[in-house]
Amino acid sequence: MKQIAEQLLEIKAVALSPNDPFTWASGLKSPIYCDNRLTMSFPKVRRDVAQGLAKKIKETYPEVEVIAGTATAGIPHAAWVAEILDLPMVYIRGKAKDHGKKNQIEGQISESQKMVVVEDLISTGGSVLEACVAAENEGAKVLGVAAIFTYELPKGIKNFETAKTSFVTLTNYSELIEVATEKDYITEADAVLLKKWKENPAEWNK
Repeated sequence: MKQIAEQLLEIKAVALSPNDPFTWASGLKSPIYCDNRLTMSFPKVRRDVAQGLAKKIKETYPEVEVIAGTATAGIPHAAWVAEILDLPMVYIRGKAKDHGKKNQIEGQISESQKMVVVEDLISTGGSVLEACVAAENEGAKVLGVAAIFTYELPKGIKNFETAKTSFVTLTNYSELIEVATEKDYITEADAVLLKKWKENPAEWNK
């Protein structure tokens, strides 16, 4: 959805810096940094995101019975989507608590309950796929993942294929670069550099 890509750029949830790359927590150097948590602070944007995710989920996973958010960034979006769809909502911790009931999933799920996991963005897919495994281990049947944005990294696509898990997103890296160029956030030369990064991110780390 170009509208979502435009909004992410407008609120500066996405920063593009092809000539002075960012360093992600993983150590990967990247010409883009996406912080979709900023969408929470903009009522219209968060509504559009929630409605867009709800629509995608109903179209792609019509059998969904429960919406799960990944801790922490996916939680607010999962809550808003669950409200729109009038469905139960839970959230999945990065790891089980080390006290009390030692839950990894907070909220109630039933055996074989059909779940869609909501994430804010997908890079390599590692954390959200781990959340899906945790949900399956606690009895849920994960139908797929829904996210606001994907970097479209080859490694991420491969990881989802290996896990046999489908995903849908509202917008993606290619669309974002297209919109950024159209709106003069970046030059055509910058767009070329940004496209090269997606094809082979490891090259930027040399």
